[in-house]
Amino acid sequence: MTAPEQRFRDSARYWRTPLLPGGDLLTAEYRNHAFTPHWHDAYTIPVIVAGAESYRYRGEDHVAEAGSVPVINPGELHTGSKAVEGGWRYRVMYAPVPFLHALADEIAGKPQTLPWFAPGVIRDADLATRLAIAHRRLESGDDPLAAEAAMLDALSTLLVRHAQSQPRATGHGADDTRVARMKSRLADDLAAPVTLAEMAGAAALSPFHAARLFAQSTGLPPHAWRNQMRLQRALAPLRAGVSVTEVAAASGFTDQSHFTRHFRRMFGVPPGQWQRT
Repeated sequence: MTAPEQRFRDSARYWRTPLLPGGDLLTAEYRNHAFTPHWHDAYTIPVIVAGAESYRYRGEDHVAEAGSVPVINPGELHTGSKAVEGGWRYRVMYAPVPFLHALADEIAGKPQTLPWFAPGVIRDADLATRLAIAHRRLESGDDPLAAEAAMLDALSTLLVRHAQSQPRATGHGADDTRVARMKSRLADDLAAPVTLAEMAGAAALSPFHAARLFAQSTGLPPHAWRNQMRLQRALAPLRAGVSVTEVAAASGFTDQSHFTRHFRRMFGVPPGQWQRT
């Protein structure tokens, strides 16, 4: 007789440890929650513990099953949802770029290019085991020496076996410059309203052509990209203890419920819960 499929609930716990300076860690399971397109400034290093996750990344759909490691490079747009009816459970390290880059330099004994991981699911059972062990030890906090050793072992294994140099971009230089100018205009003052015409003017384009180029380049329409920037910049004041209401207002959201709705879609928990943990 086939065993019944495990059904998970929507539950997430973000936490931090001084052993991964500036990084975040997540222990979670999801069934009904679906992550809208978003990015993280850090390397997203999950290990799927049970079930399976479906996600879209770099224009392709992927399924990460138990025992796999679906790494996402910093700043890369991606989604996340269940791939099986029961959902999925995973443990995630959000490793800061400087931390992982410094570790790559140390492993090689000389300066390295920024680590980059090819799109797709890493299926390396030994690596998955090392990451899961490190994550559990970091979470328990019982033995910092063992936890740090396990973390460095897992991350160095990931780098040695799977890190590459990022391929050179082959885009159009003029378009890259225009998109960069539009991003700068949108991100300059996130609390101030910006019109499409103002954004387009920064790139000397018509509003129609500006919106189309921006979406083609970033994968998001301008307003959605701007909301992602608002959410990323909201993390530091939340960590510093600023109230959710104040952060929502300073970030340019219309009210706290608007901020909470977008925050939950990206992080899987409301901002107050994220801040408390």
